[in-house]
Amino acid sequence: MRVTQSMLSDRSLRNLSQSYQKLAQYQEQLSTGKKISRPSDDPVVAMKGMFYRTNLTEVEQFQRNLSEVYTWMDNSESGLDQANSILQRTRELVVQANSDTNNKENRQAIAREIEQLKEDMISVANTQIAGRYIFNGTNIGEAPVTFADGVAEVDQNTEPFQVEVSSGVHLSANINPKNTFPQELFDMFQQIQDDLNNDNTANMDSLLGQVEKLNDNLSAERSELGARYNRLELVESRLNQQVVIASKILSDNEDADMERVITDLMTQENVHKAALGVSSRLIQPSLMDFLR
Repeated sequence: MRVTQSMLSDRSLRNLSQSYQKLAQYQEQLSTGKKISRPSDDPVVAMKGMFYRTNLTEVEQFQRNLSEVYTWMDNSESGLDQANSILQRTRELVVQANSDTNNKENRQAIAREIEQLKEDMISVANTQIAGRYIFNGTNIGEAPVTFADGVAEVDQNTEPFQVEVSSGVHLSANINPKNTFPQELFDMFQQIQDDLNNDNTANMDSLLGQVEKLNDNLSAERSELGARYNRLELVESRLNQQVVIASKILSDNEDADMERVITDLMTQENVHKAALGVSSRLIQPSLMDFLR
């Protein structure tokens, strides 16, 4: 095949164009820190990147779910702690009211405090987070306890409000209100209040037993909540590890080796300079250049 000046010029220009492309590629990698800037640069890296990024996004969503569950559990624990304090004070008042040293006025004064404790317990049972009731199962839009004309009515949903905290793993974010705020609890408060207002102490021993029973149920629910909280911390630790691993895999797949990029860029610059020098000698002046 006969090699002409035109062929040499075209090939030289084509090689220079490819050299410019490589320089642009290395400079882009240096400025972005990424191996590719578009899927066409390396389809395999791009496809793997989509998969790894989806996995990382999923784990990060589980972490946000964990944060919500923590909020529910922390507020549930706080509510149960307050309910425990209310029951402890109720027990003290029942014991005090049952003493023969009290007269009718004393017992009516105790009844007024019992009424306040009842209303405080209703407030705890109707605890909300961002407008959602945390002690009413999945029925988070309605209060579990209504209070009208001095009477508390319980209408609870005991289905657990579950949140997915890991792939296929769901945890209950709330407690079973039937074990902590049942109708029996508020009926007991009302019975204590009515008996003391009527200076009737005949039922005090029985009511004291109810207080202790309800407090035992509450303590059992707090223990169960604590066990779930411990599991939640284990899930959180595992998710944190998954984020680190997923981020590393994504980095290994997409991030450029900066030391290698700099070396390749410097090498390509030298090659490009050499190519320019050679091309300038190969592409000889034409007849038109002389005629100018």
